[in-house]
Parts: sequence; C-alpha cells; structure tokens
Amino acid sequence: MLETGDPRGEGTMSVPIRSEEAPGVLEGVRAVLLDMDGTLVDSDSAVERCWRTWAVRYGLPEEEVVAGVHGYPAPTSIRRLAPWLSEEEVADAAQLLLDLECTDLDGVVAAQGAGELLAVLAERAIPWAVVTGSGARLAKARLAAAGVTAPFVVSLDDVAVGKPDPEGYLMAAAELGVDPAACLAVEDSAPGIAAGRAAGMPVAALRGLDGELSITHLGELAAHLRRVG
Repeated sequence: MLETGDPRGEGTMSVPIRSEEAPGVLEGVRAVLLDMDGTLVDSDSAVERCWRTWAVRYGLPEEEVVAGVHGYPAPTSIRRLAPWLSEEEVADAAQLLLDLECTDLDGVVAAQGAGELLAVLAERAIPWAVVTGSGARLAKARLAAAGVTAPFVVSLDDVAVGKPDPEGYLMAAAELGVDPAACLAVEDSAPGIAAGRAAGMPVAALRGLDGELSITHLGELAAHLRRVG
C-alpha cells in the first residue's frame, strides 16, 4: 500500500439520479473512494501523449490504442493490443510505458472541483482513499504533480487483479474499516464503475457514464454532500 499523507452495470443498466435526488443516494455514505486518472487527477493529456509514443514504438495505430485503454491496468491493455507478445515482453512493454508516464507530467493537475470535495470530506470527517489501476510509482508521481495528498492509496501493485475486479475497492474499504455498502466509489470509466458495483458500492460516475449518481465534476459531489448533512 502506497502511503502518501458487468462494465457500467452491463445487463443491469441503472438510471442516473437527478441532482435533487442525490441526497438519498448519499445518505448512508460513510467513506469516499476515488479513482485517480480522470477522476481525482486530470491527467488526460499526459496519458494520451504517453500511449501515443508507446504505440509508435510498437508499430500500432495511435488512435486505436488511445481509444481503448482508459480505465484498464496497462498490462491488461497491452495484452489486448499486442496479443502476440509473451508475458516477458508484456512486462517490458509495460515498463516502457511506465517510464514514459513517470517522466511526462506536463499538464497533470487536480481535477475540477477536487479541492472543494476534499475540503468537504475534511470538514465532515469523512474518510477517503484513492483506488487506482496505476502502479504505486505512477500514482505517487501524478498525485504529487497534481498537489494532492491522499491518506492512502490502493494501487495496482497492491492487488492480484485490477479493475474491473473489485479487489482494490474492497481492500480500501477494509483499510478504512467501513462496510463496502457504505462507501461511495467515484469513477470515470466502465471498468472502474464495474469494479465499484462488484464491491457492492454505489458509484458516482463522471464523463456522462451511468452511476447511481451522475456528476460532471467533483464540485457537484461536494455540493451534494453538503446538502446531505
């Protein structure tokens, strides 16, 4: 654990909650678990640059690569994009990508509304953590670049299986001592939403995806939490 200070419900598609109904969804929430890339941290431009560079190195179409990697652990995406690679070669490819990502932090900032949300969580003594599909090294680098200090982070290095498996979310809930059903997962990808739901958690979804609560930025979630209590 890094110390730092069915996709989209496939087959069971949910109806997004309207803003005025959000307090009902949040009433029993006792902890908030946030995805990192695209959720707590705006790293989209850096992620795209690194994957494009990686794609060129492996002779793969950049657009196809960039379009299909968000929300999945890098090794999972690499196996899908280059199925001819051996496991040793997958590890080498993932290491190349990691090196690119840890050195390209230009434009990595806290996501819109992140400061407001973290302030509300602090005011109300609501525990929170980061649950990311990135490894510990990259998580540490991007959170630092964004100026975010997390109580603790569950990274890809901490789990046997990454998202959409729920292991990371269940581990974070256990670390906080909060029942998974009382944790709110905040996500911006289909694999992440699936992971949160599989852990038995309500999900606040970004990027127009379907969650038990749909938000456009973290400031909206902060406002909803203020209304709850």
